[in-house]
Amino acid sequence: MGIGFLAIGFQPKWEDKDTPLLPMARFGIARKFFSKRGSALDVMHRTCTVQVATALFANSPFTKEKPNGFLSMRSHTWTDIDEKRTGMIPFVFNDSFGFERYIDYALDVPMVCAYRQKKYIDCAGMSFRDFMAGKLLSLPGEFPTLNDWENHLTTIYTEVRLKRYLEMRGADAGPLTMLSALPAFWVGLLYDEVSLQNVLEMISDWTSEERQMLRDKVPKTGLNTPFQGGLLKDVAESVIKWAKDGLERRSLEESVYLNELAEIVATGVTPAEKLLQMYNEKWGHNVDHVFEELRY
Repeated sequence: MGIGFLAIGFQPKWEDKDTPLLPMARFGIARKFFSKRGSALDVMHRTCTVQVATALFANSPFTKEKPNGFLSMRSHTWTDIDEKRTGMIPFVFNDSFGFERYIDYALDVPMVCAYRQKKYIDCAGMSFRDFMAGKLLSLPGEFPTLNDWENHLTTIYTEVRLKRYLEMRGADAGPLTMLSALPAFWVGLLYDEVSLQNVLEMISDWTSEERQMLRDKVPKTGLNTPFQGGLLKDVAESVIKWAKDGLERRSLEESVYLNELAEIVATGVTPAEKLLQMYNEKWGHNVDHVFEELRY
């Protein structure tokens, strides 16, 4: 069909106006809603994510055919959209956090659309609480279904999104070796009690200010971000080790999928920095080579 996949997190050449758009009603409503919100159109038109860990998987250093000053431009664009539905959620780290608290948060995120009779209805900025009371301006007298609630949850774009599962949204798209590393990374950490407890203990004294600082600086400085007297690379070394240990305790010979991440941590060189080196040397400052190097 003449379709190819590019293992990178941000379109390295096209601008928004050059990007072909899918003819979907929901996207049209979303584009209208987000069009005046900072980098929203960049996110919709020019980013590609596999949604995991930003520093390890940073892989979007080019914009408009040149280095953009970031290791993960994709991640950075998410900081300039709509603070009511993006970024960190500080209260999830509170001991009292639970499903009810998340529901209260999600109810106050402005709606984007609803789906009725095979059509998307523009509800931009309206309240789901009004919807539950039958007072939604776009659908007066109607009450939401569970499908409406699930649809609303998909318009929340926080770093981790809770639906019927936890969706980790931190990483740039990358080559197949990195795609294979993604599930291995999270399974080793989250599906193993020892590894999970190690992570919980490590982050137990991190303040909300420190977490936000990492969120703000990592897209630019990656593993070399200063943190607690060292570098984020030091944190990554521990995390990769725990992920590897967790996989090995499953006895399924899965830890091999972490080899690429182990090399990144050992060298401190992210995929984005490798691309920048090729751009400056092998590619002769011509970003077009990305379409040969990173296609699959």
